[in-house]
Amino acid sequence: MAQTSIEWTDTTWNPVAGCSIESDGCKFCYAMRMAGRLEAMGVEKYQGLTRKTGGRRKWNGNIRLDWKSLNAPLNWKKPRRVFVNSMSDLFHPAVSAEFVREVWRIMGETPRHTYQILTKRPARMAEVLISTQLPVLANVWLGTSVEDKRVASRLDELRNAPGATRFVSFEPLIGSVAGVSLKNIDWAIVGGESGPGARPMDAFWVDEIESMCRVSGTAFFFKQWGGRNKKTTGRLLNGRTFDEMPATFGAETPT
Repeated sequence: MAQTSIEWTDTTWNPVAGCSIESDGCKFCYAMRMAGRLEAMGVEKYQGLTRKTGGRRKWNGNIRLDWKSLNAPLNWKKPRRVFVNSMSDLFHPAVSAEFVREVWRIMGETPRHTYQILTKRPARMAEVLISTQLPVLANVWLGTSVEDKRVASRLDELRNAPGATRFVSFEPLIGSVAGVSLKNIDWAIVGGESGPGARPMDAFWVDEIESMCRVSGTAFFFKQWGGRNKKTTGRLLNGRTFDEMPATFGAETPT
């Protein structure tokens, strides 16, 4: 378990480490930078997962399945929101269906927790869940990242995945997504890119998404404006914070 400063979750759980670049939203991925730092610190789990190029750490495509960490949630007594694989992607092609099945088993055995799975590969998510006939778990939220219209098809692929709750993370939002359908999407997170080289986010793009959420009945969560130092830009939108959660969010889970 790792405590986290991510505003929409409580804890991260990383049974998979390592990833590969999937689209333009991955360009300045915080997990790549963090993996490089952990490797430099000698953390065994993150050895050999990145390469240095152009002065930055980038994923090299190597994936490590951490079987030892699978049982961690069984020991967490207090209910919590759990971001699954903040340092990877559970539905990366190199992650076997067998391993996904084991992750599902642990989540099914711990209904006190709410699990948030975010992938840039929702087509594989749908394929694995359907082909393995994994059960729909009420405490598991399925999500995908959409950084701009070029990858908006991920929303259709997410809708094909059997799940009780679906969400989209428009982070890093690097372009307008006006006109995309939020039908059957329960929750939308919006955030600007942060860290070195962060690309700017236009306020109009954010307002577009909030308006779409109101029309579709999708809960709206504004995470951050981002920038090189996200603390200085904050997370106020039009003078207030937006911390909405899906209607399925259990009252017993900490907020």
